[in-house]
Amino acid sequence: MNRARLVFLSGVAIFMIGCAVQGPPFERVSPPPAHAVIYVYRPYAYFGSGLRPEVTCGEDTVRIGPGGYHTFIVPADQKVTCTIHSDIAADEVEINTQTRVSYLREEIGWGLTGVAAIQSNGQPHLNPIDNDTAQTEIQSCVQEQPEPQTPQAQ
Repeated sequence: MNRARLVFLSGVAIFMIGCAVQGPPFERVSPPPAHAVIYVYRPYAYFGSGLRPEVTCGEDTVRIGPGGYHTFIVPADQKVTCTIHSDIAADEVEINTQTRVSYLREEIGWGLTGVAAIQSNGQPHLNPIDNDTAQTEIQSCVQEQPEPQTPQAQ
C-alpha cells in the first residue's frame, strides 16, 4: 500500500510541475512615450495551479498561469482599472499610471461557496506590490505566451 501511495504522489507531483508556465524569463521593458507599464505576475504555487482566471488591464485581457507574468502597456497619467475574473469571484484594482511602472501580484486564495453544500474554491486577487518586493518575486516568473488562436470559419 505504501508503494501505491508513493506512485500516486509522484504522479501528482509530475502533473503539478507540468502546470507551470513555460516561456522566456522576466525581462523589463521600457514604456513607450506617453505610456506606462503594468506587470501582472503570478508566483508559482501548488494551490490553484489549474486555474487561469482572466486578467484585464485597460483594453488587454490575458490568462496568466502559475509562474507567469504579462506586461500591459497602458496610457500614462491616467487611472487604469485592472480586474481579475473567475467563475465564482472577481477583484478590481485601480492603478494611477503617473508612476510609469507598476506591479500587481495575482494570487489564488481559499474561498467557500455554496448554500447547501460548502465547497472550497479558488478566489482570485490582484494585489499592488512595491517595486523592491516585486523585483525579487517576478525574477522567478516567465513570460506568459499568448494562447493559440483558432481559425474562424468563413
